[in-house]
Order: sequence, then C-alpha cells, then structure tokens
Amino acid sequence: MKVIGLDVGSKTIGIAVSDALGLTAQGLTTINWHEENIYSADEHLKQIIEEHAIGKAVIGLPKHMNGTIGERGEASKVYAAHVEAIHKIPAVLWDERLTTAAAERVLLEADMSRKKRKKVIDKMAAVMILQSYLDQKT
Repeated sequence: MKVIGLDVGSKTIGIAVSDALGLTAQGLTTINWHEENIYSADEHLKQIIEEHAIGKAVIGLPKHMNGTIGERGEASKVYAAHVEAIHKIPAVLWDERLTTAAAERVLLEADMSRKKRKKVIDKMAAVMILQSYLDQKT
C-alpha cells in the first residue's frame, strides 16, 4: 500500500508518496491552496490519491519544541479529519518538528538558489515527514 505524506502550510501543501513497499518517500509536488477554504485542494489531492493508489495519509503535526500543539498544529488536526472524511483514507498525524529547517539545510548544502528553494521546500519537508514515518514502521 502506498502512503502519501503531506506538509500542510497556510498557502501550500507539500506532497510526497511512498513506493509500493512503503520503504522510501519521493517528493511529488506542491499544491497551492487557501487555508480558509479547506476544500480548495481537494480535487488535486483526489487525482494524486487515485493515480498513485494511496491507502493512507501521513500529515505533519507541527509541535512546539516543548511538545505542545499550537495554532498550526490544530489546523493540521482539522485537515487530517478533513482528508479522512473527503478522501476516505486513514490519516496519521506525525511529529514534524524541525523538518522544514532540515529540508532547508539539505537544499542549502545542494547549493540551490533561494528562488528554487522556495519552490521545493514544502515538497522536501513532506518527504522528510513521510520518510520518518516509514522508517519508524520498519
């Protein structure tokens, strides 16, 4: 069963998918969306779920360094419930502390320009969230 990883921000959703065996995560795309309209990414996400035969979603749960959940974390919980209801697949919330910072570091080490980094940072964070989840499962 393939798994989709989502890094949900207020303007974009980074997307990664696993291989069929659930061993590796690959960055797929970034969807632009409007957080105030929770349905705005549904059609694009539905296409990806169908095309890749996705059976589960792993959604990044941003936590503060002390483990508490703030406004962004609450928004991720709402989105996870939305994904389950609309797309009919289970959603797992996964601690994403420092994934965006780690993704930024990887892209900087690759000597990627700021403009290019901005385009792929959310997708890279989704890869890190999903890969962390997959690694824990093995």
